[in-house]
Amino acid sequence: MLSGILKKEDCASCRFCCSFRRTSLWETPIFTEENITAIEADNRLNSEVLNIVEKDGFKFASYDLGNDYKTQDSFEEVPCPYLGENGCTLSSEEKPWDCKIWPLRVMKKDQEPVIALTPTCPTINSLSIETVRQYVNDDLRNDILDYAKDHPYLIKKYRQDYPVI
Repeated sequence: MLSGILKKEDCASCRFCCSFRRTSLWETPIFTEENITAIEADNRLNSEVLNIVEKDGFKFASYDLGNDYKTQDSFEEVPCPYLGENGCTLSSEEKPWDCKIWPLRVMKKDQEPVIALTPTCPTINSLSIETVRQYVNDDLRNDILDYAKDHPYLIKKYRQDYPVI
């Protein structure tokens, strides 16, 4: 989704967004019902890692990495269960929206959804915030906010360290 400002090669070599520290477990992606259905139909993938929830008329899932940590080090990282040797093993239909828009996040600030920028992406941080803001405003804002409106469970709680775009 951000291919206009991020190079696929940079993302593939970094993979920072595909692993999680204990302190960033809130960032693990949420899978929509459509993602779940596609994953369950793909015999290459293990759908048993998904914790499926039904709430407020929505069916969605996430995965729990808590048992995958081997130490008590809060900086230890555990990869996404769908991260393979050559990158993400998920197809476009299987890939969660959180992953498609990363390093952007839709967050609720003052009861309104806003698009915020993850401050930890090394590649996006090499760009000016104005460049990112312009790209989002020109190409993505409406699509992102419309999708979030239709899938409100994907909206994260606002965090002060995430600049609003």
